[in-house]
Amino acid sequence: MCGIAGIVGQSPVNGDAVRAMTDLMVHRGPDGEGLWQSTDGRTCLGHRRLAVLDLHDRAAQPMTSVDEDLVLTYNGEIYNYLELKSRLEAEGVIFRTSGDTEVVLEAYRAWGEDCLGEFNGMFAFAIYDRRQNRLFCARDRFGEKPFLFLEQDGVFAFASEYKALFVLAGVDVDI
Repeated sequence: MCGIAGIVGQSPVNGDAVRAMTDLMVHRGPDGEGLWQSTDGRTCLGHRRLAVLDLHDRAAQPMTSVDEDLVLTYNGEIYNYLELKSRLEAEGVIFRTSGDTEVVLEAYRAWGEDCLGEFNGMFAFAIYDRRQNRLFCARDRFGEKPFLFLEQDGVFAFASEYKALFVLAGVDVDI
């Protein structure tokens, strides 16, 4: 299990806040961590990695597409990723990695939101599209992989665990 987190704001967001979020989820991903922030500073994605399928550094996250238009932070397993990878390769996609993470990224590029109907597995992810300045978030239909979020004061934040959201200033933890 990996840990994902991110913040999108109308003004620049604090990357240290996303780092604090991922630090609270080190148990979800002891094999590595990553942080990506957009050039305008308004989007920051974080990741705690548990390396399962592709153990190489090239599979680290957040993962950026070859053209750097898409950035993905992902937790899960796509059981039919080899089938999807073959279909995408037939369409001309060249993969840099051997796991399912890049398959999620390239499936989104090829099929947009319809990629969700192609995935057989358990997953939660966020993909930031730099061209469209858009964040697409999804999780599997049964919610097996957690995707928790909040939206307040012009900020959208998400994480794999509640406690990662609680580190954000101004978050009311009363239920």
